[in-house]
Amino acid sequence: MSMIRDLRAAVRPSLRKSSAVYSSYDTTRDPSASSAVVDCAVYRDGRRVKDAECLTPHEAMTRVREGGGFAWIGLHEPTEAEFAGIAAEFGLHPLAVEDAVHAHQRPKLERYDDTLFTVFKTIHYVDHTELTATSEVVETGEVMCFTGKDFVITVRHGGKGSLRALRHRLQDDPELLAKGPSAVLHSIADHVVDGYIAVAAAVQDDIDEVEIDVFSAPAKGSPRGSDAGRIYQLKREVLEFKRAVAPLLRPMQQLSERPMRLVDPDIQKYFRDVADHLARVHEEVVGFDELLNSILQANLAQATVAQNEDMRKITSWAAIVAVPTMICGVYGMNFDHMPELHWRYGYPLVLGSIVVVCVSIHRTLKRNGWL
Repeated sequence: MSMIRDLRAAVRPSLRKSSAVYSSYDTTRDPSASSAVVDCAVYRDGRRVKDAECLTPHEAMTRVREGGGFAWIGLHEPTEAEFAGIAAEFGLHPLAVEDAVHAHQRPKLERYDDTLFTVFKTIHYVDHTELTATSEVVETGEVMCFTGKDFVITVRHGGKGSLRALRHRLQDDPELLAKGPSAVLHSIADHVVDGYIAVAAAVQDDIDEVEIDVFSAPAKGSPRGSDAGRIYQLKREVLEFKRAVAPLLRPMQQLSERPMRLVDPDIQKYFRDVADHLARVHEEVVGFDELLNSILQANLAQATVAQNEDMRKITSWAAIVAVPTMICGVYGMNFDHMPELHWRYGYPLVLGSIVVVCVSIHRTLKRNGWL
């Protein structure tokens, strides 16, 4: 802990020592230029302040400190340079800043002084007309959330999972938004978990489709076991889904059970509902993984059975062919004194014997299920 405090003490002054760095990011930015800031607004009493539109993060926090409320700043895939000024303005911990910029983090909840840093993995279902061995089923993204007593900073990575609709929905519920930044954190968590539920239902349909194909009669010309590639690909996608859901269980449990100064007690009750939904999704995903294991084993067993059936048929025909091969081999030897060699009925007798023996073997093997 002392090392982390020393690191924070060393990095924060370096971020704050030059106000020009922050000014170059916020106050002198050309409004028409592209920016990592998707939206920046001030909220008081659950309502968006109308005269606080198109603000920079610095201006938004100035409004908050002067008139109260909280600021909600949304960013999409910021660079280190773009995020440096915001990190200095809000006093964000350098370790959390590094995670937010570089992404590819596992879901977690960390506390740095008076700031909560939460990482969510977003899951988007990729529509496909037919599930193949190379189909992409789920697409992942990330949402990082810095929550303080008077600000919320959301950092989104990935092309999906926009929070614009969520922001508008919250603005239509001023009673909830009046609870402050923790209400935004809850809404983001609820939004992410609701996405998990929708994806789980779609993945269940894909698994049902594969299961039906495996246990139904194969199409003409399609050998048994040909579904292994599809099953394996679907299992990989489910594992990706599992990596997003499983690590989030503990953070949601902490937010729903452990008292925190930054989380309103009334909002904490809502986190329990999110944690319950998340636990249900986790159970479904674990069930998907186990079910796919069983389907894959059944598919491989069917392939093995099909191979055994083929081998039995080959062996049966080899046994039938062995009879004429043996007889013809014996009478193909060049000896003068062989039994029935000069008998006029010897040739038809041998042919008749071959036919009778071969038919008898064929009927016996077919009766035993080998042919």
